[in-house]
Amino acid sequence: MVARAYTVAFQGVEARPVEVQCAVTPGLPAFSIVGLPDKAVSEARDRVRSALSAMAIALPSKRITINLSPADLPKEGSHFDLPIALALLAALEIVPAEAAEKTLALGELSLDGSLIPVIGALPSAMTAAAEDRVLLCPKASSAEAAWVEATTVIGADTLGAVVRHYSGQAPLAAAQAGEIQTDPFEKDLRDVKGQERAKRALEIAAAGRHHLIMIGTPGSGKSMLAARIPGILPPLTAAEALDTSMIHSLCGLLDEGGISRTRPFRDPHHTASMASIVGGGKGAKPGEISLAHNGVLFMDEFPEFPRTVLETLRQPIETGEIMVSRANAHVNYPCRFMLVAAANPCKCGYLTNPARACSRAPNCGEDYLSRISGPLMDRFDLRLEVPPVEFTDLDLPSSGDSSETVAARVGAARNVQMERFHRHPGISQNADAEGKLLEEIASPDAEGKELLLKAADRFGLSARAYHRILRVARTIADLEGSADVRRPHVAEALSFRISARVMA
Repeated sequence: MVARAYTVAFQGVEARPVEVQCAVTPGLPAFSIVGLPDKAVSEARDRVRSALSAMAIALPSKRITINLSPADLPKEGSHFDLPIALALLAALEIVPAEAAEKTLALGELSLDGSLIPVIGALPSAMTAAAEDRVLLCPKASSAEAAWVEATTVIGADTLGAVVRHYSGQAPLAAAQAGEIQTDPFEKDLRDVKGQERAKRALEIAAAGRHHLIMIGTPGSGKSMLAARIPGILPPLTAAEALDTSMIHSLCGLLDEGGISRTRPFRDPHHTASMASIVGGGKGAKPGEISLAHNGVLFMDEFPEFPRTVLETLRQPIETGEIMVSRANAHVNYPCRFMLVAAANPCKCGYLTNPARACSRAPNCGEDYLSRISGPLMDRFDLRLEVPPVEFTDLDLPSSGDSSETVAARVGAARNVQMERFHRHPGISQNADAEGKLLEEIASPDAEGKELLLKAADRFGLSARAYHRILRVARTIADLEGSADVRRPHVAEALSFRISARVMA
């Protein structure tokens, strides 16, 4: 007799179904697992044997073979423990075989039979729903999986509880979804003294999901400004929250099964490796750009990142996805993020201050910022020079609008964009528009067109820069509540694109 249970193997955010077959046949006593398992899966036999022993279940003196099908799909992770145990229990007629076949299970077993939470419960629940199966998982992972209402999720603390559930002795109740988390923002834009132009740039970037780079001396407030971006962003929509949580589930970042409606804000250190930024490593895991999906990726000390890391950002910025290619894995991850970069004008940081600049000024500034290639710099929609704030200004009262006020304007502008693009799948912000669609929504009036053509000719703007200026101008018009893009909108967009030291 061959008993069956089901589980998943992860390939990026996709959870591919895997059939776990168990055969108990006459022969020399053995317990083997086949089907391209990794080390963690191969060691499952020892954890399963010990867990069954803790329940006073002795394995028969026969040959036990576990086959993970399809056999050519790599199987990685400790979450195969529970489905292997379930298939074995069905083969031993301890649990009904029909019930096991209708279950998609995942979970790690401890030696005493308790179930340890694993990553990937949310995408696994999506697969269980597609396969019309019940999802069985550790109780600590069930609240996360229960967000998928199209399937029933059963959470258990121990393998014994699983046996009692399927035997009808103590049925387990269906799991309930975790709480929606909303993180309070304590950092307000009004905390930043001065820098009104920088605050305006943040508002425009947030409204249209435009990429922004800030260049200024140390202590001018670049990091302080970036840290306040989450407070002006609208919450994730239901679809965006599920999409983002799928990636965070694979990395074990969901807290107590709760799905957050707060947009991600990732700020990796400049010593981060390429694998940690774009994805890779063992199992081709998602990187920071994917963890920032639908949110913000803040890269402080931008020129200090390795050149290879910076250049890998060029394609994801354009396409909104990244293909992580390794010898044994080709995984595609979404990464539609807003890139916010900060940099000093030179190595010492005081290029604009003659009293403190080093002896190599101004050549040191050109050498330092040249670490950012022209094609990468061309992808920033907004380029901002952040001047230093005089210490005497720190005693002045707060100025400008609060984060709450700015967030209301940003939310209204994004609602306009969602209405505009509701018939265009995959496009929700102005930053995504291109081609004929961009011409249709962002074509400026005659005066604005004339100004833009003159600037393109005077400064030698690329076709990409030309289109990005149109997108920013469209966002500025949305913030103003204007149906048309006019000359003032184009002028402001140009002012954030053209700068003495930030030209590409």
